[in-house]
This record gives sequence, C-alpha cells and structure tokens, in this order.
Amino acid sequence: MEKKLTHDEMHEAGIAHTHAHTHKETKAVLNRMSKIIGHMEAVKTMVETGRDCSEVLIQLAAVKSAIGGVSRVILKDHIDHCIVDAVRQNDTESIEELKKAIDKFL
Repeated sequence: MEKKLTHDEMHEAGIAHTHAHTHKETKAVLNRMSKIIGHMEAVKTMVETGRDCSEVLIQLAAVKSAIGGVSRVILKDHIDHCIVDAVRQNDTESIEELKKAIDKFL
C-alpha cells in the first residue's frame, strides 16, 4: 500500500492537489501585497536615513495591520473555495493542513 503524501509533500514534488483551487480574491491579494512591499521599502528607507524610532515603529504597526488584513482575505478565500471543495471531495488532508497553517499563523 502506498503512503499518502501530505499537502506539503505534494507541493514539493510538484504534484497537483486533489481539489481545484479557485480564488476570487487573487487580484485584491496581489494589490494589497504590492502596497505592503512598497510600505516596507519606505520603512527600510526611514531606518537607513535615521528617522526617529517612534515614527518607524508607527509605520511598522501599519504594515503589521496590513499583513493581518491580507491574511484574513486569503484565509476567507481559502475557506470559501479550497476547503469547501476539499469537504465535497472528502479531502481531510487539506483540512488538516489548514489547521496546521492556522496554528502557525496564530
């Protein structure tokens, strides 16, 4: 009997998932991530130019909040599409992987 690969092992081996990935929020996520990257570049410049630490910390708090926001969008989209598909296909591995990801994220 063959060993069932985990979600991560499937990714590493380049094997397709057992369920389809349809995401409605990909464009919004990419736009938010581009803004976050730009904001982080600005914070890096603040540090390089010796800006006040309080100002840097305030900007880092804004980045942290933006990352939280994009994370919520990704999680909701994943539940609405991937996890719903996984449940329909009795793909318990994907559900377990989501639980692990949530544990690491929190």
